[in-house]
Amino acid sequence: MKKIFATILALAMLLSFASCAAEEKATATTPEAGTIEETAGEPASDKTVGQTLLDAFKASEKTTAQEIADELMQNSVIQFMGGTMPVEEGLLTGFENTEIKGFKEGVMFAPMIGVIPFVGYVFDLAEGTDVEEFKKTLSDSANLRWNICVTADEKIVENKDNIVFFLMCPETFEQNETPDMGGMALGDEDQLPAADGEMDQTPAADGEVA
Repeated sequence: MKKIFATILALAMLLSFASCAAEEKATATTPEAGTIEETAGEPASDKTVGQTLLDAFKASEKTTAQEIADELMQNSVIQFMGGTMPVEEGLLTGFENTEIKGFKEGVMFAPMIGVIPFVGYVFDLAEGTDVEEFKKTLSDSANLRWNICVTADEKIVENKDNIVFFLMCPETFEQNETPDMGGMALGDEDQLPAADGEMDQTPAADGEVA
């Protein structure tokens, strides 16, 4: 079942990329958005999506990459239907042609709709992996415009001991920016069931994660 849901997620993203290819050719290239570290000026009074999820990561008492990713997907700041998916070392979404290696457990959390500029990972590093070097590899190879349709605003790389949190996302989810499926808004009835805990498909939670 895990492979089936992984295939669904991959196909959804692929179809979204294909639908945007023609538009990309006709649209002038826009400057790449800055990251949290690169953004100048005073911070906004309200926390961004990335800052909110980073705080949730730091506050989490979960111990595995899968548990942390599942918990992050339940955060009330998430305004889309998405899921989590285990990943293996190699080429990962968002990192150009750089192979990401050095982790014993990795979990991606992302929208089911590929046109949303959001992709996150939680990595549990293998013994002997240099944490700072691993984070640098993620930051240097990450592309805020990995999604040809849209560009992420934030790039965040942080860790708690050997657990590394990575995220590229918009600063906020405006109601009119959330894509729909075939012109119909996504509701609770549209979500896919979880596959025995292997891939959790969840809409945004009504409240904060405890």
